Amino acid sequence: MTFSICVRESYVDADGDDQHRFGVAVTTRLPGVGALCPFASEHGAVATQALTNVELGRKGMDYLEDGLAVDDALRALLNADDGRAERQLHGVGSETTFAFTGDDCLGWAGHREGDDYTVAGNLLTGEEVVEAAADAYERNADGDEPLAKRLIDALGAGHAAGGDKRDDLAIQSAAVVVTSTEDRETEPYYNDLRVDATETPLRDLRETFSMAREGYEAALEKYAEA
Repeated sequence: MTFSICVRESYVDADGDDQHRFGVAVTTRLPGVGALCPFASEHGAVATQALTNVELGRKGMDYLEDGLAVDDALRALLNADDGRAERQLHGVGSETTFAFTGDDCLGWAGHREGDDYTVAGNLLTGEEVVEAAADAYERNADGDEPLAKRLIDALGAGHAAGGDKRDDLAIQSAAVVVTSTEDRETEPYYNDLRVDATETPLRDLRETFSMAREGYEAALEKYAEA
């Protein structure tokens, strides 16, 4: 019912310190996906989907905070999950990636892993959806735009390639979450956005991002001296 992307990026902050940012973006032909599927913290990003088990995301993030590698953490959770054949679970940690598609996920279902990202989807028109989203992210991985926008653009590429195949379900949703190891006084407003019920989720999420970015930049300007 869903396709999503999880990403890890390294960067150097204004003080010259090495940092990581983590992001996850997801869309589906059901409402409220942002409440169920995407999880991110300064330790990594995880997406849980297909027959969604929210605890896989919550506990996965707890395990990452405890210092487990993402592949060890998510594999351990799946091994203890009797419904794993119907699950799709993927994510990135500080060093490793992990992606799993259960044998009973409804087709087309599958995933792709890169060095610093994972993409997965189910109930899609075909493999080209996942490939288009991954390729779009790779093309823009070194771009100047914020990661949240680049993740939305990756979802847009997947949607343009076919997306979720259930054309009879009009009410859809999308979400993006970006976190960082950097200690900031103010987290950018555009790094945690959801569109919970709409017929045009990616267009609406892109517009929401643009407005949130504009508002964040205006607030910085207004309160710069304070």
